Amino acid sequence: MTDERSSTMRAAVFDRVGGETRLTTRDWPTPSPKADEVRLRVGAAALNRADLAVLTGLEGPGLRPRRLPLVPGVDLAGTIDALGGDAPAEGWRAGDRVVAYPGVFCGRCLPCRRGEESMCDRYQIIGEERDGGFAEYVTIPVRNLKRVPDAVPFEVAAAAPATFTTAWRMLIGAGGLVPGDTVLVVGVGSGVSTAAIAIARRVGARVLGTTRRAAKAVRARELGVADVHVGYDAPFDAWAMETTDGRGVDLVVDSVGAATWRQSIRSLARGGALVVCGATSGDVPEISIRELYQNHRRILGAPLGNLREFSRVMDLVFAGELTPVIDRRYRLDEVGEALARLADQDQFGKIVVLP
Repeated sequence: MTDERSSTMRAAVFDRVGGETRLTTRDWPTPSPKADEVRLRVGAAALNRADLAVLTGLEGPGLRPRRLPLVPGVDLAGTIDALGGDAPAEGWRAGDRVVAYPGVFCGRCLPCRRGEESMCDRYQIIGEERDGGFAEYVTIPVRNLKRVPDAVPFEVAAAAPATFTTAWRMLIGAGGLVPGDTVLVVGVGSGVSTAAIAIARRVGARVLGTTRRAAKAVRARELGVADVHVGYDAPFDAWAMETTDGRGVDLVVDSVGAATWRQSIRSLARGGALVVCGATSGDVPEISIRELYQNHRRILGAPLGNLREFSRVMDLVFAGELTPVIDRRYRLDEVGEALARLADQDQFGKIVVLP
């Protein structure tokens, strides 16, 4: 492959983590695709809480070390700019519009062979263990690509992969949601939460929500949430029980973590499940084991779903049956401002970065 692209591009780069964190938009080497990759010209990228985890140097059990310096950006869509050797054989051509599955997997280990790519023994996340989408160009494994129809804007495609694939896994793959169930979404303003609302509504479930801010409650109701508990001065578990005539909810979607787990568990009906994809308030909750097992309640870990689930939700997005909520749009040199908005939890839905 002959690569005539300039040797440098513009990218937002993390240099250090923790208290001395620096994020700068500057010249950065333009990547060249390996045999099993393509290079994309990024059309849009979207922020995730994972980007903040990289920014703060989050460490702990189950978290992989990040290499630095690093270009973050988990979610992205764009146009194929250059091909590795395997790409033409797989039917890909320069100019194809694509979106990327955020998890990088080996395709050979037992979980991969079983179709559970996010359980891969060598699993990585784009924008965490390898450079991501906050750049003009990025290299992506061929197996991670999915075509984007011409009618779908890149910002819509980029706003969906991580959040909708995660929410689908939480509600459908792990939670077994069926029509008529009741779902409680804790913290209705996040990307995963707005995706969960859309998926639950599509299934035919009743959706309840919680938020600290009245303005987000208004937005949630516009998305079809039946009722919203505003503020945490009064416990939302008592409210959830009252709202369901004492029965409780079938599923609680909780990415908040330690601050809300006790109430989330108490909100469940007998046999209900708490589905978890994050712990933004901390990962060491105080819970009652008896409240869990004596009511046949379950706790299910459900991070990013597999490649089939990604393809399914993207098809629904492309068909207009699921619609990502876009909060604000920023340019590449404004990524720092975008991350600050996400860190302050001011957003409702997804924050998008455009080149």
